Amino acid sequence: MGEVLTRAEICREQDVFAVRQLGRQIAELVGLESQDQIRVATALSEIGREALAYGAQSDVVFDLRDDRLVIRVNYHDDVDVRPGEGLKLAGRLVDQVALSTEDRCVTLVKRVPEHAGQGVAGQRARSLDGIREELARRSPPSTAMDVLREQNRELAGTLEEVLRLNAELTETNQGVLALYNQLSAELEETNRGVVALYAELDEKSSQLRQAAEARQRFWASVSHELRLPLTSIIGLVRLLLGSGAEPLTGEQEHQITLIGSSAETLLALVGELLDLAKAESGRLDPQPSMVDVVALAERLRMTLHPAGRAEGVELSVDVSDEVGELFVDETMLTTILRNLLSNALKFTEYGEVRLTVVVDCATAEAVFTVTDTGVGIPPEHLERVFEEFFQVPGSLQLRAKGTGLGLPYARRLAEAIGGTLELDSRVGEGTTATLRVPHRMTTPEVGRALVADDDEGFRALARRMLFGFAAAVDEAADGVEALGMMRESPPDVALIDLLMPRLDGTALLHEMTEDETLRDIPAVVVSVASEHSVADRPVLPKHGLRRDQLLEAIREAVRDKQVHTRGSVAHD
Repeated sequence: MGEVLTRAEICREQDVFAVRQLGRQIAELVGLESQDQIRVATALSEIGREALAYGAQSDVVFDLRDDRLVIRVNYHDDVDVRPGEGLKLAGRLVDQVALSTEDRCVTLVKRVPEHAGQGVAGQRARSLDGIREELARRSPPSTAMDVLREQNRELAGTLEEVLRLNAELTETNQGVLALYNQLSAELEETNRGVVALYAELDEKSSQLRQAAEARQRFWASVSHELRLPLTSIIGLVRLLLGSGAEPLTGEQEHQITLIGSSAETLLALVGELLDLAKAESGRLDPQPSMVDVVALAERLRMTLHPAGRAEGVELSVDVSDEVGELFVDETMLTTILRNLLSNALKFTEYGEVRLTVVVDCATAEAVFTVTDTGVGIPPEHLERVFEEFFQVPGSLQLRAKGTGLGLPYARRLAEAIGGTLELDSRVGEGTTATLRVPHRMTTPEVGRALVADDDEGFRALARRMLFGFAAAVDEAADGVEALGMMRESPPDVALIDLLMPRLDGTALLHEMTEDETLRDIPAVVVSVASEHSVADRPVLPKHGLRRDQLLEAIREAVRDKQVHTRGSVAHD
């Protein structure tokens, strides 16, 4: 419950001005801020004007209830009280407005903040008696001119407050502008540093490319220049040792045989260097065809078995019936397996070397496994054996002939045919080499595919997944390069990453849509981002992407484009 502070009556228009002023004074005495005082006074005057409009006299009661100022306007006459514009405006100015048609009254409520009463007037109005005494001391305005003068003073005070706030806002804006200019300058300086760093990186990359090209040219040139004299030496040795040659002593024949053997070793080394240079320059061009895996494995066994028997090692092959024919480059596959089997025979003194071929249905890959019971490879050297010229130290290595190029070349060939080559080994127990290649028993389903992605690792993964499914796979490192390649020669299908430099995947798709020659290219979108779709196309997540999932998405994209194209032709 509250206690009445004071009462007032509204019988004529002059009373509205008086009640307004009284409401302003009471709001001030209970500790409301200046703006809230004006709100209370304005809301009260709006309710008073509506009361006069109804033609009813009314009285106004001011109560202070705990932390609320409650003002009740009671209508004396029996009038039809309805919500009007004044009531709506009052509702926006105070905390609560309630209209009771039964009691014929309007109640206004304004909360008094906790810090109220800390001013001079507030200190004198800490008690209800103090508020009443202060109200009695202040004389209400006697005329409309006094009321207008008081309202003008309020307006002037409000304008001063607005000007003060505007000055503070201007000062704040100046500070923000200064901070913005400072941040812009720092950002521009950082950008210049980044541009300089990119320029330096481009220069270093160019130097590395030039060094790599020079190295490749060197190996190719040296290998070519060495082949001719070595071939001549081998030919002359064969003539000296042939049936039509002059008789030689035993020592002469032995020496010439050593010369021929050394020349053949050098020729093999030159051939490996030339092949490796070709692989590094990216000039390995697989020519896949249907290959009978059983026949290939048996040829390898027949070719290498005598060497295994001479060393007391059994060489065996086991090809699963489900493998059948494989769509792959036969020469490259044969070279990889020959290198793996030769290595296994070379470093196995007793036991067995076995080649097994099965199909991994989960990944749709043919898995070639070469296992041996040889000396094994220490864990710290398992990856180093794929470095050029590296050879595992050991007594057997000293007796075995080798250049350290076989495994690096085999891995590059495996990557060229869309596969992987890994080793697992235990010292003293043997080594297992695992070659995985896409298992396709039919001709490719699509012609040329374009993989547009700035991630070199994902491009290599996509190439392996598409091997056998696509007749050829091209790569682009960003959207601009991809767009140029498409306009030069449109691919049959495109695999597009969303997050690429220079021109991202979304912009690339838009450019394709706007180009009449590119809009009908089936496109599959991949990304590490979490988008579910873009340009009405589903987005495949890079993480955990399976080959069957990718190929099915490509098939669906091709079908959709075919349906769209047929529909457009029918419409025309």
